[in-house]
Amino acid sequence: MTENSTVDVLISGAGAAGLTLAIELARRGVSFRLIEKLNDPFRGSRGKGIQPRSQEVFEDLGILDRIVALGGAYPRQREYRDDGSVSESDAVVREEPTPAEPYHLPLMVPQFLTEGVMRERLLELGHRPQFASELIGFEQDEAGVTARLKGASGEETIRVCWLVGADGGRSFVRHALDIGFPGKTLGVRAIVADVILKGLDRDAWHRFGDGDMQRQIAICPLAGTDLFQIQGPIPLDGEVDLSAAGLTALVKERTGRNDIEIHSVSWASAFHMNARLADRYRLGRVFLAGDAAHTHPPTGGQGLNTSVQDAYNLGWKLAAVTAGAPDALLDSYEEERRPVAATMLGLATNLLDAMKRGDIRRGREVHQLDIGYPSSSFALEKPERSAGLLAGDRAPDAPLRGAGGQPTRLFELFKGAHWTLLGYEVEQAAMQPRPGLHIHRIGRRGDIIDEGGHFRDAYGLASGDWVLVRPDGYVGAIVASGHAWALEAYLANVGLAA
Repeated sequence: MTENSTVDVLISGAGAAGLTLAIELARRGVSFRLIEKLNDPFRGSRGKGIQPRSQEVFEDLGILDRIVALGGAYPRQREYRDDGSVSESDAVVREEPTPAEPYHLPLMVPQFLTEGVMRERLLELGHRPQFASELIGFEQDEAGVTARLKGASGEETIRVCWLVGADGGRSFVRHALDIGFPGKTLGVRAIVADVILKGLDRDAWHRFGDGDMQRQIAICPLAGTDLFQIQGPIPLDGEVDLSAAGLTALVKERTGRNDIEIHSVSWASAFHMNARLADRYRLGRVFLAGDAAHTHPPTGGQGLNTSVQDAYNLGWKLAAVTAGAPDALLDSYEEERRPVAATMLGLATNLLDAMKRGDIRRGREVHQLDIGYPSSSFALEKPERSAGLLAGDRAPDAPLRGAGGQPTRLFELFKGAHWTLLGYEVEQAAMQPRPGLHIHRIGRRGDIIDEGGHFRDAYGLASGDWVLVRPDGYVGAIVASGHAWALEAYLANVGLAA
C-alpha cells in the first residue's frame, strides 16, 4: 500500500455531478482527484434532458455550444391509439426566449454525450477522471480526511482536506457516514434501453398505450445518435429480457406491430423508481452531491440537472474556504441545496402520477429557472425589498452595450470564477477593487450601457443601488447607496476582504 501527498479535495464518482465539481475546482486552481470505480465512462442515455437553468450553468462552464451541437430539441410526441388513430402534440410547452431568460426549451442530449463534453472540458483544464479507482474506506478528523483507494495497481492511502461523495444512489460515502436516506419506493418498475431499431421514423417520440401502466411504452429517437431510447413500466417482480430479441418481443406485445425490430442494444437497465432525500448533505469534512444525496423518478428530467447544480453550488464554496473564507460558507451548501432537492422530488413524483394518466406535457415547472435561495444566510438586502428581484434569486441576463460600443450580455460579465458587483447609475465605485471581484458601473457614465432598458426592467434598482452576483449566478446582495458599508462585511464573510 502506498501513501500519497495531500490534495485539497477527493471526488468519488465521475458522473455529471463529479465532473461539474471537478471543472469548478480546476478553473479555480484547487487541487483534487476525481475517481470512478467503473472501468469506463457511463455509456447510457439515462439523464437526457438538459433544462434551461442547466444550459445557463453550461454556458458559464464553457461547454454549452458543444452540447447544443451534439444534441437537439425534443421531438413532438406521436400517440398511437387502440382504434388506429394517431395524434401529435408538443412534449414541452414552447416558449420564446426573453432578454432575462435566454434559454427556454429543454435540450435532448444523451447523458453519455453530455458527460463526454464535460470530460473534454476538464482535460482542457489539465485534469481527467481516474477510472477503475474505488474508494474503499475513509476516516476524518478536524484537519482532514484519510481515504483508502483500490485500483489496478493495488491499494493506496491519500490525505485530503475534503471528500465529496458523488457516487450515486447506492453511495458508499453516504452508507459509511450512516446518513439516513428516507423516502419511498414509488411502486413503479421500468426499463430504459438504448437500441438500434428499424420500423419507426426519427421525427417523433412514439408513444403507445398512454395511461395504461400494463401496456404503456415510449420509443424516442436520441438526438445526436442513431439510437432510440425505449422506456416503459414492467411488473414489479420477475426477470426481464433486455436482449434485442427480448425487447423486440416486448415492443411487439405493447404496440401490436410486427414491423418494429430491435437490432442491437447498447445499454439497458431495469429499475425501481424511488424518491429519497438524504438527512444531511454534510458531516464534518465530507459532503454528498447528486444522486448520493437525492434520487428522483425520471419524470420531468430533474435528476441530472439537480445534480449538476449541487456541484455548481458546492464548487466555488470549497474553493473559497480552501483559500481562507470562513467555514460557515460550506454550511450554506446544505442550507441552500437540500430544500431544492425536496421540491424537485415532489415535482418529479407529481409528474410520475401525471404520466400514469397519460399526461407527459411539461412546462416551466421543470425548467429550474425559478429556483433560488431567498432564505439563505448569504442573502443580504439593505434595506429589505418586498417585490421584484430579491437577494437569493437567480440573476437574470440582459443584453447591454459596452462603453466602447460593442454588444455584450450580463452573462458574459458573470462568466468565470469571480464575483460580480454591479452599480446602477452610481457616480463612483463604492468598493475597492480586490482579487476575485469584478466591478462594473451600469449607466450613462459607466463602462456598461443599458441601452434597451433590459437591465433596469429585470433588476428594478434605484439610482445608486448595488447588486452583488455570486460565482454561481445567484444574487448575493442588493444594497442601496446609503448602505454600501454592508457590502464590506458581506464580502469578508465570503473570503473577499479588501
